[in-house]
Amino acid sequence: MLLLCFETSAKACSAALHDGERLLGEAYQNTGLTHSQTLMVMAEDLLKQCGKTAADVTALAVAAGPGSFTGVRIGVSAAKGFAWGADLPCYGVSTLEAMARSLGVYQGYALGVMDARRAQVYAGLFRVNCGKYTRVMEDSAISLEDLRKVLQKCSEPIFLVGDGSILCYNTLLESVPALVLPPEHRMHQRADGVALAALEMIDRGDPGNGITLTPNYLRLSQAERERLQKS
Repeated sequence: MLLLCFETSAKACSAALHDGERLLGEAYQNTGLTHSQTLMVMAEDLLKQCGKTAADVTALAVAAGPGSFTGVRIGVSAAKGFAWGADLPCYGVSTLEAMARSLGVYQGYALGVMDARRAQVYAGLFRVNCGKYTRVMEDSAISLEDLRKVLQKCSEPIFLVGDGSILCYNTLLESVPALVLPPEHRMHQRADGVALAALEMIDRGDPGNGITLTPNYLRLSQAERERLQKS
């Protein structure tokens, strides 16, 4: 297996190549350039540096949301286009699960959290026991107050990851002292987490149907909200 993975759901952009047993390589960029400018160039360079070609890829995986509406669309479209052209399976994984897995927590809780604006965050909570991940809370667009109530039930350290980490830490630490803030370079989404989440799907026998893969935004875009208000 040669799994090519994309992560474009926030400001940072990354691509990873995994052979099913180990991470062969990863490219990461956090420069503010649009993902449409950088993603496919990054993927092409990564394949070349790993001594592979596009023809060697046997499956695609992508962070399918939640996250930036534009960013998620770019990643999903790129993965689906690559998979469609080569008739390959394509796996869409939760951005928040991929973030939690890329953090590498061994024991405790991993909280993937992104600033969703409008007094909300996107959050997904996972219990980690000896490195094995079990979902505790489904991906949600949730207020910090409601998230506080969920986290206060956790009895072990809660490791944060994502661009909402500092917001959650500064807002909730007094009432949720179990929160742990990682170093800045560990807070960003990475494509290696997409690979780990996709490999779980493959192990469960998921066929990876790219035709039915759609972004999971969790809530309507501003344009859609405004259109509904006018109707």
